[in-house]
Amino acid sequence: MSTEGSTRAIIAAMLANLGIALAKFIAFFFSGSSSMLGEGVHSLADTGNQILLLRGGAVSRKKADAEHPFGHGRERYVYAFVVSIILFSVGGVFSIYEGVDKIEHPHPLEVPWLPIAVLLIAMVLEGFSLRTAVKESNHTRGKDTWLQFIRHAKAPELPVVLLEDVAALTGLVLAFLGVGLTIITGNGVFDGIGTLAIGVLLVIVAIVLGIETKSLLVGEGASPADTVRIRDAINAEVSVDALIHMKTLYLGPEELLVAAKVAFGASMRLTDVATAINSLEARIREAVPIARVIYIEPDIYLPPNAENPSTDAIVIKAAD
Repeated sequence: MSTEGSTRAIIAAMLANLGIALAKFIAFFFSGSSSMLGEGVHSLADTGNQILLLRGGAVSRKKADAEHPFGHGRERYVYAFVVSIILFSVGGVFSIYEGVDKIEHPHPLEVPWLPIAVLLIAMVLEGFSLRTAVKESNHTRGKDTWLQFIRHAKAPELPVVLLEDVAALTGLVLAFLGVGLTIITGNGVFDGIGTLAIGVLLVIVAIVLGIETKSLLVGEGASPADTVRIRDAINAEVSVDALIHMKTLYLGPEELLVAAKVAFGASMRLTDVATAINSLEARIREAVPIARVIYIEPDIYLPPNAENPSTDAIVIKAAD
């Protein structure tokens, strides 16, 4: 996923949400609709979320230093996690509170056409934002389903924007139903129910975002496909006897750490081993370009036995 593509999707969502938030607050002021207030807070929170995502992307590009020798790539995960918290606390909890209050103290809407007009305009703008996010995601989604893309994407921005936009469109539909039923029946309880449903929706999305970004924060390894490519690249080196074990870790969305213990022939000279390791690093980077930090530990492979019970060996090259 390109950083430029993520940035375009974030900026499109931010501008759309800012305009929508202003329109919704104006509609709330004149109509008194709690659904419009809840949706206004939702859009305002989304705008803040996109600002945080942009900030995370900017901070993640800082160069490595003595305090952070592996760079700042994971800042993007931190900011994405903060976004999920804000979406929960500001958007979800507030909307639930307003919904419950409106159900307990219902009142008819004033200027009823205004929230309807704003909601229809908001649907168009949110649809534009979602279209941009989908277009940028398709560049890297490949054959994955949307669920797989959201669950396994290493760059958090586009999945966050996608979920936010889907939640926003769904929330707009809920608000439209709540306001519409209130106008038709004259009963403000429906407006409150719509607001409550919006809050529950935001909480669910926030929980999903929190779970996914937490996994990235804890540390995820390479995808199965990239793991196979790295393993094959190591075993393609003629001087390698065995790949004893290997571990990978994403240092950031576009930077992968690879650490492997590799068995070489016992009779190889140190200079030959060093040359082989340099060749291995080049092969790995060619197979998986984001594998930018590579550590190869040379060793001699010993089959597991009572004195050497290790079962870490994952590939043993067949004898020619």
